[in-house]
Amino acid sequence: MKQATTGTISGCLVWVIAFFIINMCMLPIAMMIGGFTAISDFAIEQTSKFVCPENTTPDFRTYETTTTDQYGNRQPSTAYVLQCKDASGNVVKEDPVVYAFLWTGILAALGLILSGILAFVFAAPIGVLVTSLLNRIKKKS
Repeated sequence: MKQATTGTISGCLVWVIAFFIINMCMLPIAMMIGGFTAISDFAIEQTSKFVCPENTTPDFRTYETTTTDQYGNRQPSTAYVLQCKDASGNVVKEDPVVYAFLWTGILAALGLILSGILAFVFAAPIGVLVTSLLNRIKKKS
């Protein structure tokens, strides 16, 4: 009974460590992909289900604006706004921010789930590797 408890605890510890190591790579990648794809038709379609009122169709509008670079200089930029239009084409709601944060959050959550699955897959091999390394160190001592 005591051996099973120790094995379970060490297995969980290996999983947690593997999860954090994998997640350090996976989460920034997922958020970067979310930022790049926030204006895609697929992203607009998925996030509009949460942002737009019923019986509206999603669309996006772009316009020229400016942004400030790291030196305080103004630079030209393009802004994107999610528009929810009714059947006659009138804009019912505009959302410049929430849809992009929502999309990035969805992809970050998928990255967390994928990290958990990969940590589960790699936990046993990592545990075997750690055990064999510890046994080698014990033999040398």
